Amino acid sequence: MTDQSSTLYAKLLGETAPIRWQELQPFFARGALLWVEGNQDLVAVAQAVAENDQARVAQWMNEGLVGRLEDARAADLLKRDPQLWAVVVAPWVLVQERAGDSTLH
Repeated sequence: MTDQSSTLYAKLLGETAPIRWQELQPFFARGALLWVEGNQDLVAVAQAVAENDQARVAQWMNEGLVGRLEDARAADLLKRDPQLWAVVVAPWVLVQERAGDSTLH
């Protein structure tokens, strides 16, 4: 990781925060949410998006690890109201649910 890359990672890490689905619904309505599967490093994915690393992002999307939030998942999040983690990389909000993360409660 270069100094510039690690600085971006640290910046994004500092901007990552817990959030509830209720607060994310307007972004979902605009089609601006990207779902990141829980086994992925949310900040590393955000960094790849910020750096326009199309190859890595496309690979994750092809593997189903990153993608636009689908209606079925949105309905599930509305029903369960879990705590989520999010970070903004304009124009996107990257969001993730981390299973078993007891620090969120």
